[in-house]
Amino acid sequence: MGQLTTRERDLAAAILVVLAVVGIAMAAAGRADPLGIHGAIVLLYSLALLYLIMSTSFGPAPDPSRVSRYYDDPIKVGVAFTLFWAIFGMFFGLWAAAQLAWPSLNFDTAWASFGRIRPAHTTGVIFGFGGNALISTSLHVVQRTSRARLPDQLSPWFVLFGYNLFCILAVSGYFIGVTQSKEYAEAEWYADLWLVIVWVTYFVLYIRTLARRREPHIYVANWYYMAFILVVAILHIINNLTIPVSLGHAKSYTIWAGVQDSMVQWWYGHNAVAFFLTAGFLAMLYYYLPKRAERPIFSYRLSILSFWGITFFYMWAGSHHLHYTALPHWVQNLGMTFSVMLLVPSWASAGNALLTLNGAWHKVRDDATLRFIMMAAFFYGLSTFEGSFLAVRPVNSLSHYTDWTVGHVHAGALGWVALITYGSLYTLVPAIWKRERMYSAALVEVHFWLASAGTVIYVFAMWNSGIIQGLMWRTYSEEGTLTYSFVDSLLAMYPYYIARTFGGLLFLIGAIVATYNIWMTVRDVPVAGTERHDDVPLAGPVPEAAATGPAE
Repeated sequence: MGQLTTRERDLAAAILVVLAVVGIAMAAAGRADPLGIHGAIVLLYSLALLYLIMSTSFGPAPDPSRVSRYYDDPIKVGVAFTLFWAIFGMFFGLWAAAQLAWPSLNFDTAWASFGRIRPAHTTGVIFGFGGNALISTSLHVVQRTSRARLPDQLSPWFVLFGYNLFCILAVSGYFIGVTQSKEYAEAEWYADLWLVIVWVTYFVLYIRTLARRREPHIYVANWYYMAFILVVAILHIINNLTIPVSLGHAKSYTIWAGVQDSMVQWWYGHNAVAFFLTAGFLAMLYYYLPKRAERPIFSYRLSILSFWGITFFYMWAGSHHLHYTALPHWVQNLGMTFSVMLLVPSWASAGNALLTLNGAWHKVRDDATLRFIMMAAFFYGLSTFEGSFLAVRPVNSLSHYTDWTVGHVHAGALGWVALITYGSLYTLVPAIWKRERMYSAALVEVHFWLASAGTVIYVFAMWNSGIIQGLMWRTYSEEGTLTYSFVDSLLAMYPYYIARTFGGLLFLIGAIVATYNIWMTVRDVPVAGTERHDDVPLAGPVPEAAATGPAE
């Protein structure tokens, strides 16, 4: 906060006062309704931040030379949020997985039931962990590749703290029974409205930074980040068009009805995977892979072609979630066809990443951070192939509603999203804290093997479990009756649910190891004379030309 000007501090204080008044209004209108509880949370959150602002109001004026350097303070706080939500979300995922094997672990309480901690897990991991990682890395990448400082110092703080307020409202709401019952969109109307304000600010901040760039070229990672920000905004607004019961109640009802609601939901749900969990993290891949490997991307043209292929094809694929439903058959066919076509741009990105490592495989052997990124590219190729395969209707008839889908999702979430995030963080953290290297290379190695083993155990357990489920559910006797009851299939799943829990435990331990290693890196003393490319003043030479220029 010390780098904020007096005007920026005053504006921040005014925003927080308005937000505190909104919290008081929510608490007063909601009273005993969950809306009242969330109003109190908004009020306390605003007052805590207001205290931070006021405590620096009489501090020294910011250093005038700061404008000649990149603005990394919000990124540092974003990394901390990322690590917190990683442990939070993965812990609740482990708890939810354990409940499937040992149901008594809900302790006979409502807030700890599977139906409430499961969305806490998905929101904590996808939006808390993934969202904060995307915001932090995007602010890092756009400054370096544009050779331009962020246009102001208040907007990034508003985006960061505003976004985490949304995450807190969403997760706390699940524990007290507040939900829209929509996959990946469970937060209620007032949290959704707040996220729209934050997200539009994020988009404007990103565009303003690009407009200030000192490079005529917009590096490909920024294309992917822009697509992620813009499309997620459109998806979020359209899928969350709801009418609240009243301004004093948390509950709302969607404007979409029947099969239209399902179609809009899975248009949103699959494109949340496409642009939140794919496009944004591909931006990380296209920046941090060549940066870490110290090699240009294999084919810059291919990366652009992949971008447009993914952007166009993904938009039409959501209806493959609704095979064998009341959705019109031609719409199901459309989703299936585009899902198969998606394999081309998806594998183009995965192949582009792996081919970038030609001539640098010795670094993969010796550098666990680069191995994180390489393994993420491998899992990206694997999960995109599997996604296209599962979208084919005859395959979907076996896989849908089974644990095979869970295995597919986690091959992407653990193997792709989490691994590329940690590989990016291990590259980012020493750079912005001006450390020569991570605190412990051995702990990075330990984390890699914990994460890899946990992912493989989890995914293979769910693949086996899902295929067995699908086969048991469709096995008929000679009399034409079902051979196995649903309880029989549950009993068959039991060992796989234990294996799944063990795999999740390994991954959570790895996340804790990473948090400790990053914390110790931050606490370390900067090494004199070890300035990196990221430290080059804005008026100096292009910081990234050697590492991220196109090969063609």
